[in-house]
Amino acid sequence: MTELLSYRLEDGIATLTLDNGKVNAVSPAVIDALNQALDQAEQDRAVVILTGQPGILSGGYDLKVMTSGPENAIALVTAGSTLARRMLAHPYPLIVACPGHAVAKGAFLLLSADYRIGVEGPFNIGLNEVQIGMTMHHVGIELARDRLGKSAFQRSVINGEMFDPRSAVEAGFLDKVVPAEQLMPTALAAAQQLKKINMTAHRNTKLKVRKQLLESLDKAIRMDQGHLG
Repeated sequence: MTELLSYRLEDGIATLTLDNGKVNAVSPAVIDALNQALDQAEQDRAVVILTGQPGILSGGYDLKVMTSGPENAIALVTAGSTLARRMLAHPYPLIVACPGHAVAKGAFLLLSADYRIGVEGPFNIGLNEVQIGMTMHHVGIELARDRLGKSAFQRSVINGEMFDPRSAVEAGFLDKVVPAEQLMPTALAAAQQLKKINMTAHRNTKLKVRKQLLESLDKAIRMDQGHLG
């Protein structure tokens, strides 16, 4: 699809692979590519698998953009928050196959998916915003509050605690951990299973289950724009 994101459709499954340098930084161009890919996946009526490069899903927002001025930072965070909301309401099942580290926005990609698979290894998963001097934005708080366990939510958001893949399952960032060589076969098997469900029922139930969260995120996006501005 672009040099930042490849799109492969096979047997009703769309595999989206991020490829933006060593840490798969989430830039405005990456967000645009992800939105285009989700548009295509909807047209293809496909179950989605989002993955990255060996060892990393994403290290977070592009720091060059975040430090290039307040307007650019606000625009990037707003676009990223809007993407998270879209992923949570996507009409077809959305799987993240996390091949390693998932930090900051990378971890929020996990929290925005329907099913999350990680890999064994010395990888960090979590929200490091307070570690690097950033006050957590409202959207991040609301998303973490909904998707993480109560204890992990406090430790993650307030303390910036990072989790290894096994403890990330307990925290709520991941649903399953497998050996690295089994990541994509496991993700494809999960996608094949999810293809069997009724997609109308899936979409309608998802929107019912996440109604309060989606409304909270709409409000939080507006609050972040005003607060960051």
